[in-house]
Amino acid sequence: MSIRLHQLVRRLLPASLAAVLLLSVPAVSAAGGVSAVSGSGSTAVSTAAQGLAQETAADYALFLKDKFGIAFGDAPTKGDFIAATAAALRLETGEDAETADGAEAAAAADDAVFDDVPASSVYYAAAAALYREGIISGGTVNPQAPLTAINAAQIAVKAAGLKELAYTYPADKADRTLAPFNLSAALLGLQGAQELAAAIDTGLVPADHYDLIRERGTATAEYAAVLLGKTLESRGAYKRYIGWVSDDNILNELLNAYQASVIVKAPELQAIGDRALEENLVTGYTIRDSRYESNFIDELTITYAHSDIRHALQLIALLRSEGIDAKVQYEPRTSAFVYLKEWGDPGESEYYEVRQIDNGNYIEYAKEYELIFEFRNTADRDRFDAIILAYAKKNEDDQPGLIYGSWWQPLYYSNVRPAGDYRLIANNKLSDGRYYLESFSLIDQADDIAEAYSTDDPDITYSTYTFWVNAAFYRYLNGESK
Repeated sequence: MSIRLHQLVRRLLPASLAAVLLLSVPAVSAAGGVSAVSGSGSTAVSTAAQGLAQETAADYALFLKDKFGIAFGDAPTKGDFIAATAAALRLETGEDAETADGAEAAAAADDAVFDDVPASSVYYAAAAALYREGIISGGTVNPQAPLTAINAAQIAVKAAGLKELAYTYPADKADRTLAPFNLSAALLGLQGAQELAAAIDTGLVPADHYDLIRERGTATAEYAAVLLGKTLESRGAYKRYIGWVSDDNILNELLNAYQASVIVKAPELQAIGDRALEENLVTGYTIRDSRYESNFIDELTITYAHSDIRHALQLIALLRSEGIDAKVQYEPRTSAFVYLKEWGDPGESEYYEVRQIDNGNYIEYAKEYELIFEFRNTADRDRFDAIILAYAKKNEDDQPGLIYGSWWQPLYYSNVRPAGDYRLIANNKLSDGRYYLESFSLIDQADDIAEAYSTDDPDITYSTYTFWVNAAFYRYLNGESK
């Protein structure tokens, strides 16, 4: 799967050069032309577009629907918000009493006593789960009542894990925050004022929704989605990314992420992968750390793999010059493959490690990365293939007009098929919970790889699924040279 890393690695760019690369990207004015591979009406990312590089209410709503099936109606009730919060936080609701954990959770739920939510209520399990977390209190819940903007913020600040912060507020501090809203601790009670003030101060309630607080209004679907999305952000359960293509400092952030990353190791998984390599059952595998997973929306996402950081920096700048903006997540990975003894002494490097095996060859563990892009729309996603083919896909030796370190067979893929020349292949995956091992293969090879990766370890699970990869990498898997 991997090209020998020692043939690809170059010296790291200094941070100052990273900045120069981005600043030197030519802007395309409304009157100017656009690249031949740009979409109709495309312009380069402008200063105005940079102001859009943040999550919108629509982004939060799409995430909640895609990941949890949560979609608020036009007039959400308090019960709707409680149920959605429990689902998004993945709290044990005690509904699965067939397992030991479920039975314990159901028993614990009996400690929650509500005046108006009996155990038979559709809201009971979610309300009990939030009660156990200290997010709501017992007594009267009013699940059928319209959700007020103030009460939603008070629930959100506790669900976000910020209640200890909130309860540090003395009354005068809470009053200072609430004064522009004509609210105070005297009106809301000290605890209610503390919770609302902290929700405002920490940004859980964004400024463009302040009018709902000021008017003591009911929550809209948009407001509820933003609150819950920001709650997930504060718990590290939303998307993970280092920035946007349009950010002024994105190249520096990317370079910092690369320099801080190390070769990813998972000894138990690697032992299984190495055995398969030594027996020539697979040609390679990668190791990744689930803590770096982007959690992006599949329909808008393409993942791009490489080993050279200069290539990554130029790729980001290339997308910017083509008028494309996207979230960017940097994910380190280790690529393992057989290094033949006739290639000579592999030496030592911070970019790879080697281990000699019985036949005299080596297994090389190379530092690589994946850039995960979540585009603003499917139209931008669908332009990615043409841009890579034009500027980052080598077709001949010393080919001009390509970004640095372009490969004969670049690798980029998506779980949802984008427009362009993509083919269906298989991912063969071992996971121990935090780390996972992957080998990409043709679909008809998946059964053989599953056998090669068989293990009696109960803590390691195997799975396989299909996804869409670019045509050049498919040809590589199929044994073609270009």
